[in-house]
Amino acid sequence: MQKTYQIGDKKFTLDQTKAEAVFAAKKVILGRETMTFNLLPLKYQWAYELYRTMKANHWEPEDIPMGKDIEQWNDANLLSDVERWIIMMGVGYFSAAEGIVGDNIQHVIRELVTAPELKLVLGRHAHEENIHADSLLYMISSLGINPHECEAMFEDVETIRKKNEFVTKTSHALRRDLDLTKLENKQLLAKNMFVFGQCMEGTQFYGLFGMILSLYRQNKFPGIGQMFRYTLRDESNHIELLRALLMDLVDENPEIWTPEFKEELRDQMRTAVDLEKEFISDCLPVNSLGLRAEDFLQYIDYIADRRLEGVGLPGLSDGVSNPLPWLAEMMDIKKEQNFFEGRVTEYQKSSALSAVDDDEL
Repeated sequence: MQKTYQIGDKKFTLDQTKAEAVFAAKKVILGRETMTFNLLPLKYQWAYELYRTMKANHWEPEDIPMGKDIEQWNDANLLSDVERWIIMMGVGYFSAAEGIVGDNIQHVIRELVTAPELKLVLGRHAHEENIHADSLLYMISSLGINPHECEAMFEDVETIRKKNEFVTKTSHALRRDLDLTKLENKQLLAKNMFVFGQCMEGTQFYGLFGMILSLYRQNKFPGIGQMFRYTLRDESNHIELLRALLMDLVDENPEIWTPEFKEELRDQMRTAVDLEKEFISDCLPVNSLGLRAEDFLQYIDYIADRRLEGVGLPGLSDGVSNPLPWLAEMMDIKKEQNFFEGRVTEYQKSSALSAVDDDEL
């Protein structure tokens, strides 16, 4: 079908059939290559809706006051050595991990997908990782932590080094020219989406999330706790983004989803859980007030099974329950009262309020 526009002495004919063929060529990978960034008509509606939710959730670290955190950090009698160590491990691990995720999203996954709306939401994902990395810098500088100690953690704390190595080797495997018509390369990309979305952001981040937010519930580190609440909300969107992207990739390329490949992904999660449990033991080598290592170990089993079930794979544990149900409450942050100034800070625009399902936690 064609439609012609006569403007003065010029005639323009628009061919809808050609446009529909371009739309049909939109794919997760191996779609139509073009320098234009034409989002409409949308094929992956979920991606655009998620992009708008993520944009509406925008926050800036500097808007969150750190005065109480600084006061607590400098009071030698107020905090235990365990509580201080948890914060050190938090800023040490995440200051590296957020950058690893953002780099992989920007330079691996976003480079390989072809639909513009997928590139759009992945660009937002990478931007949020920059905000998270910036928030860690803000925390470190506010508390006066030696940044060289954070850098040393990447190499000297073995459980941090092993966690980082686990994900970076998956990313490095894709940093070359790939023929994505080959099954093994499609599976490499699918594994990358799974490892970064469901294993790393979806599971390996949650041990420290739980510990730091446990301190926050005890009125310790309110500024850091608030930033981790916003980060947790962002991460729930990142997990869903990479889950949906993986499912669409498999739907368009069903040859990926072999029984052997499914078991390989479960093995990846099994490794991720083992590494996270070792890391939790380093973060919390002895129990502290309101903090029991066994709760966080059980929580990792619980959350790992949820991530596996989300992509249609069997869990690794036998019906383990959630020992930290209060974490879901931490997502209810549409409007926050500023801690000291008494002003309301709105971090979610009314045009695109997001509802996060408690089942995501």
